[in-house]
Amino acid sequence: MASQVVAIGASTGGLGALQTILSALPADFPAALLIVQHRKAAAKDLLSEILGRTCLLGVQEATDKMLIRTGQVYLAPANYHLLVERDYSLSLSIDERVSYARPSIDVLFETAAEAYGKNLVGVLLTGANHDGTAGFRRIKAQRGLTIAQDPETAEAQTMPQSAIQAGVVDLVLSLEKIAGYLKHYFERELSHDVTTTESTPHI
Repeated sequence: MASQVVAIGASTGGLGALQTILSALPADFPAALLIVQHRKAAAKDLLSEILGRTCLLGVQEATDKMLIRTGQVYLAPANYHLLVERDYSLSLSIDERVSYARPSIDVLFETAAEAYGKNLVGVLLTGANHDGTAGFRRIKAQRGLTIAQDPETAEAQTMPQSAIQAGVVDLVLSLEKIAGYLKHYFERELSHDVTTTESTPHI
């Protein structure tokens, strides 16, 4: 079961941005990735296949009650909200649209924040609406880390710019730097965990 999670939200222009990030992550990436990409309700499921071609991690469309595992990429199905449960499993919902979207980035970010707290990194990519800003606010409230794509490198600037203007972004990175930052971030986290364990006196 994954102890660290990256939740990614993308809309207009998201496919290329996701390919850029996922293709740069190693096969032993020590976290799970949960992705909401806005798409049409009747969209044929080719997203997992397309992303899987350029990714060393396992890519799959999420199903209800699926356990979140390290080194796996889980995609929200078209027309379903993707939620994270307290037992670190996934669930799907056809509740009303949030921020005019289903799947909603806010729904993923908010539920992931409640489940994972400081062990969650949220990443908000290109998009032409405001989905994700409220979710970032919840991630920060739960002591997680929030990263927005530099709007100057985004096909659609509105979504990352909204979160930046709301003051809920910890880091603004160009698209090409996001994967590298995630790799180094989790390497530091793992190193810190090992050091803490080794320095803890045994009773």
